[in-house]
Amino acid sequence: MWAEKRSYRIAAIPADGIGPDVVGAGLRVLEAVAARDEDLSFEITHYDWGSDYYKIHGEMMPADGLDQLKAHDAILFGAVGSKDVPDHITLWGLRLQICQGFDQYANIRPTRILPGIPTPLHGKGVGDLDWVIVRENSEGEYSGHGGRVHRGLPEEVATEVAIFTRTGVTRIMRYAFRLAQARPRKFLTVVTKSNAQRHGMVMWDEIAAEVAQDFPDVTWDKMLVDAMTVRMTRYPESLDTIVATNLHADILSDLAGALAGSLGVAPTANIDPERRFPSMFEPIHGSAFDIAGKGIANPVATFWTVCQMLEHLGEIESAARLMKAIEDVCASGTMTPDVGGQATTQIVTDAVIQAIRTSNA
Repeated sequence: MWAEKRSYRIAAIPADGIGPDVVGAGLRVLEAVAARDEDLSFEITHYDWGSDYYKIHGEMMPADGLDQLKAHDAILFGAVGSKDVPDHITLWGLRLQICQGFDQYANIRPTRILPGIPTPLHGKGVGDLDWVIVRENSEGEYSGHGGRVHRGLPEEVATEVAIFTRTGVTRIMRYAFRLAQARPRKFLTVVTKSNAQRHGMVMWDEIAAEVAQDFPDVTWDKMLVDAMTVRMTRYPESLDTIVATNLHADILSDLAGALAGSLGVAPTANIDPERRFPSMFEPIHGSAFDIAGKGIANPVATFWTVCQMLEHLGEIESAARLMKAIEDVCASGTMTPDVGGQATTQIVTDAVIQAIRTSNA
């Protein structure tokens, strides 16, 4: 019996800074993954959207950009950010437009200390930090509601309104509890700030307690976001699955990446759990335009992001093979300068590709 060919359409948006460097490396690795499985293939469509596109067209992506992306199974995204385009334009004009336009309400950020990667956590190593941070990705503090009046005058006012809806909070809590339920420890930490934010965050706490009743096999606790930073740095082994608001998880996941050794090894998935639209996968590190084009950007975060994409597409065996290759290469000491190595982006990429080719998995 002939096996059915599995083919996926991937939209590649390298965008700004080191985005083209790491997305290019990620696509090379994806090609190597497909080469190990004769029934697996990827059709890549490249999009030149980003800050350079904005300087020419006055927009980060064309008006029909979402319609163009809908036809794909997944999106591999680089980074946005430029020295000469305001950050709120780059972010809202591309990344957030895609996340919100496709209702990718679950932002998933796994964090582990990889073999060979030095960590600032004294006395901690592989196995002591193994988290998944679930970030609410559609509302909260990044809802885009607010405004400014009396610009330039002493009485100028700016408001930024955080929006918490019962629907939005309930669905991210259910996602987080289901994820915790699927992990070995079955343990979830809900991050809050309800002592000071007495409306939206109190509702957040109440809904967490309501949803928890449907998951009796999941143990959970609650932490104020400021105390959470202490727990992450001093007692990382006490945490497993974590759920937090859009802003809180954005900050905490950067701290998590640093604790694991570098933002250069931190992946992200922007998921539409209902699969109505393509989900988007990106490294966490941002555009880092100070090292763009120098050939030293760490591609590991992008490779791990590709693992998340493969898992989302149902290619579990290929994802595991790629993750094993990443771990083996890091353990060998083939690393970029941000984690204490001397290798270039290309050397690390070549090593991971070779590990995939020779893998017995």
